[in-house]
Amino acid sequence: MARPRTPKGRTREVLARLRDEYPDAHCELDHRNPYELLAATILSAQCTDVRVNLVTPALFARFPSPEDLAVASQEEVEALVRSTGFYRNKARSLIGMAQALVDRFGGQVPSSMEDLVGVPGVGRKTANVVRSVAMDLPGLPVDTHVGRLSLRLQLTDQTDPVKVEYALNDMVRPADRGLFSLLLILHGRRACPARKPRCTECILNDFCPSALI
Repeated sequence: MARPRTPKGRTREVLARLRDEYPDAHCELDHRNPYELLAATILSAQCTDVRVNLVTPALFARFPSPEDLAVASQEEVEALVRSTGFYRNKARSLIGMAQALVDRFGGQVPSSMEDLVGVPGVGRKTANVVRSVAMDLPGLPVDTHVGRLSLRLQLTDQTDPVKVEYALNDMVRPADRGLFSLLLILHGRRACPARKPRCTECILNDFCPSALI
């Protein structure tokens, strides 16, 4: 097969190969609805999905709906999420998020990007996670793995997450954007970590511009 020479060509090949490599790719944050995913994603900042999944069962048992969380005390929420790090800020964001959902959206998680990023604690990455995973809408979350692999594969030369998102959106069809992000995240964790990428084992090494450098 000819080596893809353009960012769009590399993007297409990355999606095809990683789709085969990780056929069971899915969001690893446990959740049952958009509210739970939104809360879990807020907690996942600078924290592993595994740790978040240990914390959220008690959180959701105590506050099963936005209405419950909206009237929670800061101290109680802090105690429940302490092990995820930055627990004071996260507790404040969770309560503020719930209050916004109740006050502005009838207790429902909104689907539009504009509405989502107006909710406390929600940026574009979190909004894209919720849209793509919980709502089956176009959304390409850009975390550190997506940003790093996009540079190494020369899919874009952008480093700002929003600019990376827009650049990738131009090359990935809307229905595949969430999956593309999940695949890059998995590959970043398993084969292309920041400090020591395992290029000799990588299924993209025959066309990755950074392979074996």
